[in-house]
Order: sequence, then structure tokens, then C-alpha cells
Amino acid sequence: MASSTGGSDLFQNYEQDFQTVTDGVRQKIDQQIPSQTGEQRKATIRATEREIDEADEILGQMEMEILNVPAPSRTRLQAKLRLFKSEAEKMKRDLRRVSAVAPNRASERDELLGDYANSSQSDLDASTMDQRQRLLSGTERLGESSRRLEDSHRLALETEGIGINILSTLKGQRETMLRARDTLSEADSYIDKASKTLKGMARRMATNKMITAAIILILIALIVLVIWTKLF
Repeated sequence: MASSTGGSDLFQNYEQDFQTVTDGVRQKIDQQIPSQTGEQRKATIRATEREIDEADEILGQMEMEILNVPAPSRTRLQAKLRLFKSEAEKMKRDLRRVSAVAPNRASERDELLGDYANSSQSDLDASTMDQRQRLLSGTERLGESSRRLEDSHRLALETEGIGINILSTLKGQRETMLRARDTLSEADSYIDKASKTLKGMARRMATNKMITAAIILILIALIVLVIWTKLF
């Protein structure tokens, strides 16, 4: 059943469900898992995996629902579905990444950096600390670049969907103009035929007038001849 905005009410419900699941997964990946240890951490990771599986099932339902949507709205929903699939893949990658990182790595790193800062180590230890700091900074920059790349990819998908809609609209307008041109050509042909018919009728009417006038003149001449004969 299509909604007033040209989409599907059921698809919008799936979209809301997907967003809810995504928010829960993001909270676990960004906040809970990095701060947990032991069995609690493992349980949270398993729960996150189940939620990602649920998100995949929702995406499958969206894909089936798109088949029931009218063609004008189908393209826009397909572009949106591609964005959701990209988001699901990113969540899987982020979960694998955060699962592979040892717990409390941030606190261990701070302790190490504090030990290095407060101790009187050799020049080699100071160089190692500097290299570690640069490595951490490079990792943060790499993560920021990855997020920017994902944003650019998402924008490209949205632009692609808009372009497809524009091309579809232009195609429909072109077909309308072609049909209008054919109709005008057909009407012009009928006008030519009607013009020829009217010209033929006009010629026949002129011929008939000339014949009628000739007959009248002949009759008048005969009447005058008969009268002349009787009088003289």
C-alpha cells in the first residue's frame, strides 16, 4: 500500500525498526564494549552480533517490500536501501575492530604514557614514546579519513538516486513530447485531406454554376425565339 509521500508505509516501519536496532548497536560498539571486560564484554559482543543479524533481516524485508512499491518511488527507496546496507556493513567492521582490541587499552596506554613522562628513561625510551604518540595520532587521523570517505560514499549514493529520478522524469517527458508530435502530424494530415476535399467541392460548385448559367441563357434565347416567331 503506497503512502501519501509516494513510498511504502511498511517500508517506513522497517526503516524505523532498522534505525532503532542501529542506535542500540552503535551504543554497544562505541560505549559499552570498550569499557567492559571478561564475560560481561563477551555477552555484550554476542548481543551486538544478534542485533546486527536482526538488522540484516530487516534489510531483507525492506528489499522484498520495494518490489511492491510503484516504479516512481522504487528508485528512491532502492537508493535508501543501499545506504542502510552500507551502514550495516560498517557496523560489522566496527564490531570486528572493537572485539579485536584488548579491554582497557585506553587506560593502559595512559598509564604507559604517564610512566614514560614521570620516569627518567634513556634517550631510546623517549624516542619510543614519541613514536608511540605519533602512531596513535596517525591512527586517529586514519579513522577520521575513513569516516569522511564513508560520508562521501553515502553522498554519492544519494546523488545517484536523485540522478536516476531525474533521468526517469526526463524519459517520461520525452515520451510525452513524442506522442504529442505524432498526434500533431496526424492532425496535419487530416487537415491536408480536408483542404483538398474543400477545394474539389469549390471547383465542382463553380462548374455547376457555369452550367446552370449556360442553361438559363439557352432557355432565355429559346423563349425569345419563340416569341419572335409568333409575332412576326
